[in-house]
Amino acid sequence: MESLLVLNTGSSSVKFRLFSLSPDLPLLAGGKVSDIGGNPVFEAEGKKQSLKPDITHEKALDAILDWLGNNAAGNKVAAVAHRIVHAGERYTNPVLLTPEAMKYLHSLSPLAPLHQPHNLAAVNILSAKKPGLKQYGCFDTAFHARHEKLFYEFALPGSIRNQGVRRYGFHGLSYDWIAHCLRRNLPSLLPKRVVVAHLGNGASLCAMKDGKSIDTTMGMTALDGLPMGTRCGSLDPGALLYILHDLGYSIEKAEKMLYEDSGLKGLSGISNDVKTLSESESTEAKFALDYFILKTAQHIATMAVSIGGLDALIFTGGIGENANDIRLAIESRLSFLPEFETHVIPANEERIMAQEIWENFGKDFG
Repeated sequence: MESLLVLNTGSSSVKFRLFSLSPDLPLLAGGKVSDIGGNPVFEAEGKKQSLKPDITHEKALDAILDWLGNNAAGNKVAAVAHRIVHAGERYTNPVLLTPEAMKYLHSLSPLAPLHQPHNLAAVNILSAKKPGLKQYGCFDTAFHARHEKLFYEFALPGSIRNQGVRRYGFHGLSYDWIAHCLRRNLPSLLPKRVVVAHLGNGASLCAMKDGKSIDTTMGMTALDGLPMGTRCGSLDPGALLYILHDLGYSIEKAEKMLYEDSGLKGLSGISNDVKTLSESESTEAKFALDYFILKTAQHIATMAVSIGGLDALIFTGGIGENANDIRLAIESRLSFLPEFETHVIPANEERIMAQEIWENFGKDFG
């Protein structure tokens, strides 16, 4: 039986799902290697196994392939789908990852330095290990690629905008899954005004109508919009100029600060983890959570403007699904609005990736 391996490779983890290549895409297996660079753990089918501390992404992929060989025998991996954060202006659907495509995607790494290099490294590692294996890219920017110009342009000179400086949006695979769930489970909401809150270590919002993205909070990079675990969210560009010119930060130091040392971590001085902050008695921890709640509510109101109101608010992602107090506090900040529905829908980016590959390339298998 032919199968599709779906990989989500991050800076410190590799998540995997194995689906049968048939129309209903049954899930065959799944798991993850987490805390690469720290105390790595392999987890699958409810069992955890500690790995050697020096494990690399290559060795993590080796462990996944070995596990599949031992536990999913008879399911030949015919193709691999990779989550890739940034597709720029070129790709609005999944693509076969040819050398030409990879060259272009590598050129976008400065726009997603926490994600893109790791996403693409997994492609290169598998190309070396299994030459000839078909590998596809599924993109977080693709769901937002058909925004109207009003929602993607910056107020900059045309000479800059014409070089690809624009809003792209991210978390598109998560939002695509939510749109799928609306069509399947909540069809009455599909034509209505829906804001989806993908809240996790990375966080953003998407204003949807008819299951399509109208507007989103992230911009050219995954720094914009909501404050996140370690990322700053929206920031006055003049503040960045001041940090560079007057505080003497190098571009590299500023980049690290904005991506890795800001957000909840920077505000609290403690952690980027909402559970840790919620259990802390520190006033800084409480302030960080209050700030996150306020800014999320403010941005939800902004998204509501883009679609002319708010009929439903949907939470997804690690915080959105599990932090009930955070959800209630955000809803309380929005109590001035006319009544709207709220729902929690678990994220499932891997399944929507499998569906995208089947819909676009299914004829190539079997």
